Amino acid sequence: MGAASSLLDMLTESGVFHFNHLVIRDIDNTPVIQVNDPEMVEQEICLFHENVGNGDEYVKRLHDFIRSGVQDRRPSPVARFADGEYAFYRYSLHCNGLYQQAESVEAIRTAMPLHVEAFKILAERGKLAPLIFPGNTRKKEKGFFSLLRRSKSDDSALGFIDFLSSQGIPLTESNYIPFYVIYAYLTSQTFADFISGRKICIVNSEFNRESCTRWFSTFSSRPKISFAEIPASYVATQWTSMKKGVLGRIPADTDLCLVGAGVGALMACVDIAIWFSIPAIDAGHVLNIMNGREDKSGEPRLYTIWNK
Repeated sequence: MGAASSLLDMLTESGVFHFNHLVIRDIDNTPVIQVNDPEMVEQEICLFHENVGNGDEYVKRLHDFIRSGVQDRRPSPVARFADGEYAFYRYSLHCNGLYQQAESVEAIRTAMPLHVEAFKILAERGKLAPLIFPGNTRKKEKGFFSLLRRSKSDDSALGFIDFLSSQGIPLTESNYIPFYVIYAYLTSQTFADFISGRKICIVNSEFNRESCTRWFSTFSSRPKISFAEIPASYVATQWTSMKKGVLGRIPADTDLCLVGAGVGALMACVDIAIWFSIPAIDAGHVLNIMNGREDKSGEPRLYTIWNK
């Protein structure tokens, strides 16, 4: 058994973490699953800390973290990690999916120390939200017999856990939340009510003010929205040269930032949170929803449909 697999086994066998069904009251994933691969339903099973009883508690914990970050003006970065990030952190150009994340393997290697530094800040002061579910924690088999098996093997989350461990970054109760909790929270009435009347900045390559305003209005929410443009490509490898310009476009009195920057969202969220002493959330697909551009995500996503 490889080191990465042993690390996950250690977390689960000790009872500190376990796999559980991420049930969030009033969320309905059925329409999403119906138009996607039926195996997507497996992503509803995710890693839970032993002290968290259900999905609603994770959403509440995230809300409390964001609320205190806004009210106390405290740096509060939140970043998600899934297939693209997992490829990037194993120096693979498979990170280039819907968006261009890296020009070359050498560019990834050059940028990696900055990512590691951002990870350490995120783990200490923010929330890591990796996609960890049974389907991406299967040790890959090698040899002839692996060709005879029809079941998919994917150990990408194991590799990510191993990467974090190699940098001395643990997953803990205080710094870990499941990936989809961010989507659920940002599309919730709770978030819309909290942000109404506050100043938020959309940090993204695209912004449709009319669409965003209309989206919030469906929740009877009226935040004061500004926009700071960030390039659509290569934020993950070129953030150093982009950072000053992006930070300079964010109004100084912003209460919270929603960030869309692909693999580069880690560094963008950390630097924005630290510079302005506010929450900066890697919103990804939710920004596409707000902009009326769900098509840019390629497919609908889980935990974004609420029964109102």
